[in-house]
Amino acid sequence: MARITVSIELPATPARVWEVVEPIERHTEWMADAVAIRFVNEQRRGVGTKFLCDTKVGPIRLTDHMEITAWEPERVMGVTHTGVVTGTGQFTIEPAATAGHSKFTWSEELHFPWWLGGAIGEVVGGSLVMKTIWRRNLKKLRALFL
Repeated sequence: MARITVSIELPATPARVWEVVEPIERHTEWMADAVAIRFVNEQRRGVGTKFLCDTKVGPIRLTDHMEITAWEPERVMGVTHTGVVTGTGQFTIEPAATAGHSKFTWSEELHFPWWLGGAIGEVVGGSLVMKTIWRRNLKKLRALFL
């Protein structure tokens, strides 16, 4: 299992950060690996929201099947991955030490199929490659507040 966690301090309150990350369809604006997001039904927010995320990492393209499992406005958004890559993840938002700022943390536990390297792919692809991409994603997210 790949365990990946990245964090960043954002120059915005938790309420403002939530306003930006709450619209799932806008995640493609700050996630370089998310090419497109397509909802499975009419639900767009909250626990039970299901969507497909077309993902591209280098030459690898896949469709990530996701469902929102936790939804606490201004605090937590959690997901399960049930496609080719399986696992769980969540965004957490909390006040930072700097007044008016927030700490945004993105954590995932992912299982890769054998053809993506299985356990070895989880270490190399997850812990090294994905962590690097997600750190860049968080810098893009931060830029939305500058």
